[in-house]
Amino acid sequence: MRMEGHSLTQQPRPMMNELTSGLIKALKLIISLDPELYQIIIRSLFVSLSAVIISALFCFPFGIWLGLKKFKGKQFVSRLLYASMSTPSVVIGLVILLILSRKGPLGFLGLLYTPAAMVIAQTVLVTPLLLGLTYNTIKQRGHQVQNEGLLLGADSFQVIILIIREFKIDFLVHLMTGFSRAISEVGAVMIVGGNIKGTTRVMTTSIALMNSMGEYDRAIALGAVLLLISLLVNSIVYREAETWK
Repeated sequence: MRMEGHSLTQQPRPMMNELTSGLIKALKLIISLDPELYQIIIRSLFVSLSAVIISALFCFPFGIWLGLKKFKGKQFVSRLLYASMSTPSVVIGLVILLILSRKGPLGFLGLLYTPAAMVIAQTVLVTPLLLGLTYNTIKQRGHQVQNEGLLLGADSFQVIILIIREFKIDFLVHLMTGFSRAISEVGAVMIVGGNIKGTTRVMTTSIALMNSMGEYDRAIALGAVLLLISLLVNSIVYREAETWK
């Protein structure tokens, strides 16, 4: 019985050794500027940043308009918008896959299993989030700024520009939220991108694959970089928000 108890207490040690070894190898990979590792990181940033920028160009103006406009059925639109913010990423990936597949309406474009398909999927993923956040911000506090702009003789376009300037900190936080969801997403990009080495492999899909293959050093390295990017983005947003106050 003593020997069994002793063996049970020794079981966690191999896992701790493996974790330590993985962290050391991960640090070496990052420092050595491993080409495959940094290719995955750059692709992840490109796909997520592209998706967030494209989405923001639509969501900010439309969210402002939707928050200020009074129309019949606005309450129903609000509920639909808030509900869509939690749409599962795998559902979005499946829908985009069907649209971009050979037999789909946009199959002739040949975008499936390309970075472009991943950008499309992430854009669709973050759009309800950015739109809902923008709409809620403007609905709560936008009318006062609108009234001040109209009193100064501003037209509709100038009112939108004025609101963007007034709520720039809020919009910056919305962008950070959208980027965080995009870069940490797995399901949609896995479905439409196929996780193809050298073409559509990003950090999250690589971590999932390498973990299943037992390549813990690369998985830990990418996980560390993903965490570092998240902390860096949050630090930049916090610093800018403090500067603009």
